[in-house]
Amino acid sequence: MSQYDQNKVLRILPMIVGGLGGTLLMINRFFTPNLLASQARSDVVGVILSAFLILTGLLWQQIQPRPPDTVKLIGESGFELLPELSEIVKTELAWASSLLLTNTVTRTVIIWYQGKVLLRRGILPPESQIKPGAILKRVLDKQKPIYLVDLKVYPGRIEFNYLPENTQGVICQPISNNGVMILGANAPRSYTKQDENWISGIADKLTDTLIMDNG
Repeated sequence: MSQYDQNKVLRILPMIVGGLGGTLLMINRFFTPNLLASQARSDVVGVILSAFLILTGLLWQQIQPRPPDTVKLIGESGFELLPELSEIVKTELAWASSLLLTNTVTRTVIIWYQGKVLLRRGILPPESQIKPGAILKRVLDKQKPIYLVDLKVYPGRIEFNYLPENTQGVICQPISNNGVMILGANAPRSYTKQDENWISGIADKLTDTLIMDNG
C-alpha cells in the first residue's frame, strides 16, 4: 500500500468508527424496551462521541489535501555520462544524480555545462541535444533557479524537448555561470521548499568540483 493510500485510510477512519458507533447505539436503543436513566445518559455521551468522530474525519479531509497525481513519464530508463570527463567528475555526477532520483520526486536529471551535456539519467527521451531557450538563458543570466511547478501551462515548455514529453514539473538550477542542472518530475507542484534548498546545495557542490577539475 502506498503512503497516499495509508493516509487516505487514516483520514476516513474516524468517520467510519463514528458512523458505526452511532448505528450500534440506535440498534441498542431499538431493542431495549425499558430504558433506564443511566442508559439514556450513556446513549447521549455515545451520540456526542460518534458525532465528534465524524466531524473530526470531515475536518481531516479538508486539512490534509490530496497530493498531486503522478504520471508515468514517457521514455526509457538510462544513465549516460560524457566519456571525456575525469573519474572524479563522473563519480560526483553519479552520486549527485542518484541522490536526486532516490530522495526527491525527480525522475530525470540532466546536467549541461559549458555547452556540453555531462550527464543524462533517469527516464530519458530520444532527444539528447540541448539548445538553451529563453528559460535556460534567464537562469544563466540571473544566476537564480527557476521552478516551473506545472510545465504544461507554460508556453516556454517547448524548449524542454530533451525531457520526457509528459514531464509535469521542472527545476532549472544554475551551476556557476556556465551550466544548468535540469530536473524533471512526474507530478506537478511536487517539490517542497526543503527540496529546493537541498537541490541548491547539491548544485553548489557540483560547481566546486567542476571548477576544480577545469583548473
